[in-house]
Amino acid sequence: MKKKLAIAVVGTFDSKAEEHCFLKDRIEQKGIRVLTINVGTKGPSPSPVSIDLYELMHQKKSLKYESRDEAIDAMIREARKKIRQLCENGKICGIISAGGGTGTHLCTRIMHELPLGFPKIMISTVASRDMTNIVGTKDIAMIHSVADLLGVNSISGIILDKAAAGICGMVKSNWSPEEEKKRIALPFFGFITEGAEATKEALEDLGYEVVAFHANGTGGMAMEELATEGYFDGILDLATHELADDLKDGYCGGIGPERFQPVKGKAIPRLVVPGGLDCAVLEFTRHNIPDQYKDRKIFFYDFRSAIRLDADETTILADQLAEKLNLNPTNIKVLIPTKGWSEADREGRPLYDPDMNRLFTQSLKQLLNPQIKIQEVEHHINDAVFGEIAAKVMDEMVRNVNIGEIL
Repeated sequence: MKKKLAIAVVGTFDSKAEEHCFLKDRIEQKGIRVLTINVGTKGPSPSPVSIDLYELMHQKKSLKYESRDEAIDAMIREARKKIRQLCENGKICGIISAGGGTGTHLCTRIMHELPLGFPKIMISTVASRDMTNIVGTKDIAMIHSVADLLGVNSISGIILDKAAAGICGMVKSNWSPEEEKKRIALPFFGFITEGAEATKEALEDLGYEVVAFHANGTGGMAMEELATEGYFDGILDLATHELADDLKDGYCGGIGPERFQPVKGKAIPRLVVPGGLDCAVLEFTRHNIPDQYKDRKIFFYDFRSAIRLDADETTILADQLAEKLNLNPTNIKVLIPTKGWSEADREGRPLYDPDMNRLFTQSLKQLLNPQIKIQEVEHHINDAVFGEIAAKVMDEMVRNVNIGEIL
């Protein structure tokens, strides 16, 4: 490792200097330089640090707020700028922090500024809670501190030491793919796994690298974020199911407004398939069906069950998808398998309803910009031949991408 590179130990030194100094010592004992950064908002670090943002902001009078939340937000903004600068200038090769609720919020927001693959570890007293909003779409490694962080003792020391070893191992990793290929993003979920496998294989036979994303809300948003950063040459949106779950507050919902919208500043072809748009996946079993769904077609899966969408919900989804795709119709196509959109939406299966699928298709045709072509094929989404067709259409779109209109 180049000597100039250092691991950034970032945290609220005003309250947790002992823990962060311990991390610093353990990392340096492994022969790696450390850059310590205080991001506390209560006061300067009681121990020497490389960068004390509290002191710097206090001198600029940019940390004088009446409320704590405003001071924290100001610190996050300043720290994100500083950490991004250090990363872009090649000064740091990893980041690690330890904290409670506030420290976790503050330092993970800073970590969000760093790119995919940049080592990020957060030791947190609240890591056993729901980390959806903390981790978001980023590759942040969360380590539960188990005991609270009030100095270093025989319990917390074990956790901090292992985390320090972890970040050292991460920054020494040097794997890279043997061959650079054009990348295709492939969002999918469990009900269309067979179709995703067939599509992936067909794309790989055409010479592409396929990066799959679990279309569980966060997965779709992570894909959109990486597309904005220029990681993909094409998007094969095999699972648009996230729209359905977002509508019904289902298991794979929680998408942001960017999902399915044009990738700003990029001419990335997008092939859209209504994978999973036949149903919404909700958390109930055959033993506790909510009253409002007892008259629906239901596919009992595990601790989750899928309900067949009704006509109103189906037309709403067609409207939502069309509105997003129409924002920039360039480089977009829609491919519809007419024999079903999930494993449960097949003849003889619990959610099979071709009339409802036709309603969606007709509504979408009426709403979409005529520039967006819709192709219907007489196959089920999980048929191997459908995967081959989808791969060929995607390949043609990549080869003939129109770069004339970029938002």
